[in-house]
Amino acid sequence: MHFDDQITFLPVADLDRSAAFYGEILGLQLVVDQGDCRIYRVAEGAFLGVCLRPERAGSSGVIVTLVSQDVDAWHDRITAAGGNCESPPAAHPKYGIYQAFYRDPDGHLLEIQRFDDTAWSTHT
Repeated sequence: MHFDDQITFLPVADLDRSAAFYGEILGLQLVVDQGDCRIYRVAEGAFLGVCLRPERAGSSGVIVTLVSQDVDAWHDRITAAGGNCESPPAAHPKYGIYQAFYRDPDGHLLEIQRFDDTAWSTHT
């Protein structure tokens, strides 16, 4: 047995505002529009869904991490578009990563990171 894909769903207060963030600012491809939920492709087999749930929107302690070799370019793109930067790109030697944190329009924490630890490359 195995899983075919993975989807992380986030509750949001304003679907259009979140769609602008994930679809336009991050440039994720919309693959399914279910009316009150939209699902975006993050990578092969990995998806992020945003669902209109105003009563549950906001930060829940969950961190959505997107892995990229070019954290600085993502930082430039997100901040140029007016995205909310929580912590600019910086190295985190303890974990062997280079990372930056942002907040989406509902306050969900989004991390963009690069693995500098070569052990990660054996798993991808």
